[in-house]
Amino acid sequence: MDAIEVRGLRKRYGGTTAADGVDLTVPAGTVVGLLGPNGVGKTTTVECVAGLRTPDSGTVRVLGLDPRRDRRAVRAVLGVQLQEAALHDMLTAGELMALHRALHRTGRDPGGLLDAVGLGAQAGIRSDRLSGGQRQRLSVALALVGAPRVVVLDELTTGLDPASRETVLDLVRGLAAGGVAVLLVSHRMDEVERLCDRAVLLDAGRVVADASPDGLVAAAGLAPRVRFRTDAVVDRSALCALPGVDAVTRTGHEVAVTGRGELLGPVGAELVRQGVVATGLRAERPTLDDAFLALTGHRAGPRAEVAA
Repeated sequence: MDAIEVRGLRKRYGGTTAADGVDLTVPAGTVVGLLGPNGVGKTTTVECVAGLRTPDSGTVRVLGLDPRRDRRAVRAVLGVQLQEAALHDMLTAGELMALHRALHRTGRDPGGLLDAVGLGAQAGIRSDRLSGGQRQRLSVALALVGAPRVVVLDELTTGLDPASRETVLDLVRGLAAGGVAVLLVSHRMDEVERLCDRAVLLDAGRVVADASPDGLVAAAGLAPRVRFRTDAVVDRSALCALPGVDAVTRTGHEVAVTGRGELLGPVGAELVRQGVVATGLRAERPTLDDAFLALTGHRAGPRAEVAA
């Protein structure tokens, strides 16, 4: 049994279909990324998993439990950090942690968890006086204080400075290593590549790909490429004649050679033969961000502003 199992999830809001037959599984001890442009059903799917919304059809199970019918039992095993977390402004970080810990029969030490997310020194500060990044880290700690077996994290590093981001990512890696199932919603493809065992890509409410990060790149059919810049005229037909080269494109001073196999050496040698002075000559492998664009027609999203 998978820790999270979503089958045929459908949800409409008026005339808009937010989820159109979504299938999703998250085994214990793994991190699965839920990706997609804005407005394609990620939030609806997560809210159905958390029991915040009722599907129109299909099934959602968390450790075999129905998040709506078995709400109390699910709360005991599921930790949820939403992007727009509502915190009680009049309570300190430490008081909020103690309150949430008291809601669970077992759990983690609140003070130790605050230390783990770098907020030990802010335990006595009211939540409304914390910075945006500190509130984000607090919401992650609150989701974990009950020692859940399943965790849903929605854009967990939004607004975090680089050091805080690394702290939180290390925490997620530790959760999966300890057998926790993690569903991660993110626009940051670098985080997905680092953390996720699988990535499920949604578009228009449907799953368009479900594979490892490398598998998504392969599914997009993207080829390796060599890039360089030059002011000179380049004999593109000679580059196209090289073994493994499929295409040569030029945009202004930027030239891209795409194909198969090892291209950097042969391309460099051909440019020398042509007497072309090239700068920034480099080999590039397709990234998850490239695959996201190829499969959905959209970039993954802008990077968030940083707040300590």
